[in-house]
Amino acid sequence: MKGALKTAVIAAIFGLLSGALVQLAMPGAEPEKTDADYIREFYLAENAVHVSPHSLRGKMDKGADDYVLVDLRSTEEYGQEHIVGAVSIPAYKDRDTSDYGAVDRIVSSFKALPDGKEIIVYCYSMPCMTGRKIGKMLAEQGIYVKQLGIGWNEWRHFWQLWNHEHEWNTTAVQDYISSGKEPGVPKLKVNATAACPISGEFGC
Repeated sequence: MKGALKTAVIAAIFGLLSGALVQLAMPGAEPEKTDADYIREFYLAENAVHVSPHSLRGKMDKGADDYVLVDLRSTEEYGQEHIVGAVSIPAYKDRDTSDYGAVDRIVSSFKALPDGKEIIVYCYSMPCMTGRKIGKMLAEQGIYVKQLGIGWNEWRHFWQLWNHEHEWNTTAVQDYISSGKEPGVPKLKVNATAACPISGEFGC
């Protein structure tokens, strides 16, 4: 009995050791992530996904056409007012009823957008989950969109929240909103470079 127990214990120890060695030797075995790894991944994701409203305003001022802005609110709300230049792909049937189940309609509408342009979506507010849910839906279909860092409410009603203090009296929200079924065209600004004097990766 003692001999059998001894043999079982030795076999178990050798099994654990060999399993550990195989695990270490396996290609692709990933080491445990550090805090630095998580921090780096967080900022890479943040910068890949989020778009500064200030930089979007700067694009509008310059007449840039390298992006498509998409309003995800209901058709009714879009028609009342929307960010100038935005097209409507509603994720809501009306003000109070989401339409997330309309996957085919939503996906096909995004597929119909012009190729080669950055797609930026926005919904009701910063904490609104609509943009995130639609972004996930689209990513699962191989369509990758960015999120405006604020929503309609902040853009329309809290202009001073995200614009630089010295711009409060030199910019007007009315210049950056439109109404009706058409997107509207942003007004070109003479001092467009003042909105964001830094270009490239570390611009506004």
